[in-house]
Amino acid sequence: MKNISLTFVVLLLGFAACKPAPEPINYASDSCHFCKMTIVSKPFSAELVTQKGKVYKFDAIECMMNHLKADSQTEYALHLVHDLQNPDGGFTNAHDAIFLISREIKSPMGANLSAHKNKEEAAKYDGKLYYWDELKAYFNSQQ
Repeated sequence: MKNISLTFVVLLLGFAACKPAPEPINYASDSCHFCKMTIVSKPFSAELVTQKGKVYKFDAIECMMNHLKADSQTEYALHLVHDLQNPDGGFTNAHDAIFLISREIKSPMGANLSAHKNKEEAAKYDGKLYYWDELKAYFNSQQ
């Protein structure tokens, strides 16, 4: 009976360890999964978390989008970005964000792509607004 209880506890801990959850980014230390550059800019950083709990960190939203384009087979539980106006507020679900491509906002990898929780804030800049599915379609159409 003791062995069965111990086995149950070990299995339970194993399942809990695989729960999809974001990880903090260690700025100026962690590297972008896509481009391998050091992640230094919090307002533009992003994360993907697989269904099994593996975390991919990115220095720019465009790196995350290019990774998604290159890897269409993996199922992700979380798509996370920071709100440009409040990067210290933690990650935002990318499906709930509005994205802006604007020459007025320079992102780390040059796509001028930023994420916003608030459409009105994003609309203050000259540029093109995208919702998540539109942004994915845009990146998938790029060479």
